[in-house]
Amino acid sequence: MDLFHRKSDGKDTPTGRDCQFCYRADPDFTKRDPMDRLVLSKLDDTAAAHLTEDGYVKHRIAELLKKRALGGINTSLAKSA
Repeated sequence: MDLFHRKSDGKDTPTGRDCQFCYRADPDFTKRDPMDRLVLSKLDDTAAAHLTEDGYVKHRIAELLKKRALGGINTSLAKSA
């Protein structure tokens, strides 16, 4: 028996990985705090999967900028009464 290493039960998996959506959509992705780049490893690359609140917000901003670039958001203001 190895006294310096514990027995692995196969449950040790990374809790986070880089968000691929943010990596592709945000030009300042590499300048983010490392924790703000991570999403839960078992979830998709969504804003809700981010480990930090700042990561969530930056993901949502990247989504809005991408939608705006594709013409999905009307940039003119609606007329009021």
